Amino acid sequence: MMALIQRVTHARVEVEDRVAGAIGPGLLVLVCAQPTDTPAHAAKLVDKLLKLRIFSDDAGKMNRSVQNLDGAGTPGGLLIVSQFTLAADTSSGNRPSFIGAAPAAQGQALYEAVLAQARARHPLVAGGEFGAHMRVHLLNDGPVTIPLHIA
Repeated sequence: MMALIQRVTHARVEVEDRVAGAIGPGLLVLVCAQPTDTPAHAAKLVDKLLKLRIFSDDAGKMNRSVQNLDGAGTPGGLLIVSQFTLAADTSSGNRPSFIGAAPAAQGQALYEAVLAQARARHPLVAGGEFGAHMRVHLLNDGPVTIPLHIA
């Protein structure tokens, strides 16, 4: 699986002029399933999201995870949005190829697995709608943007 993680002050995703999901401080996670991905990859991605230490501690070091933003156990939000375009191949021509993305049914199942596992393990999880045209609004904090590849 591929993911692009952005540390945010707040973020929301809209579908057809309604808010499908929103968070305060936390992580906006754009997720793309690939053809060889399995539910085990989804679990590994969620584990990494919850443990990744990219929030500043009192000394200004990236030492805290989304599970403990302030050092007192306050969790941040996870806004998880499907984005098959992360698998774009632009090496040939000017139109991207998305052959590196999982087929729609597999991609949806894996996206839903990521959401379900995140919701089972973290109190503040929101998502978009797989396959929908979405508008994502965010205030990037830092900015901190980290690509992840889960093998």
